[in-house]
Amino acid sequence: MNAAVPRQAPEVEIPDDGLTIGEAAAVSGLTIDTLRYYEREGLTASPADRAPSGQRRYHARDLGWISGVVMLRGTGMPIRAIRAFTEICRTEGTEAARLAVLEQHRERVLDQLAETRGHLAAIERKIAYYRKGTTSR
Repeated sequence: MNAAVPRQAPEVEIPDDGLTIGEAAAVSGLTIDTLRYYEREGLTASPADRAPSGQRRYHARDLGWISGVVMLRGTGMPIRAIRAFTEICRTEGTEAARLAVLEQHRERVLDQLAETRGHLAAIERKIAYYRKGTTSR
């Protein structure tokens, strides 16, 4: 049975034996080195499966998890915090702890967003100032 990759590219079908690291990199938009780094640093839900040849194989669940890591990094979560979150997620019955981590991170993201909006407003004021100055000449 084939499964579509969640969140990255729904049109991509994942074969039963998974994708190679190169294929997973292409689908996820990450580099091969980044995928290896994520695995080495303990940022994947589990180590990638291996083909009999020893080649990594990535399945929909792996790519779904990786997209979550990308989202957490993109919102400023440090690698060490993602690693800790990943470790929590590997243990059954830790849903409350997982929720707490995500709620705390959401608060940090909201604070960053408010600060960014303030910076954007200042930029908009400067743009308006310079537009006014260039049209009055």
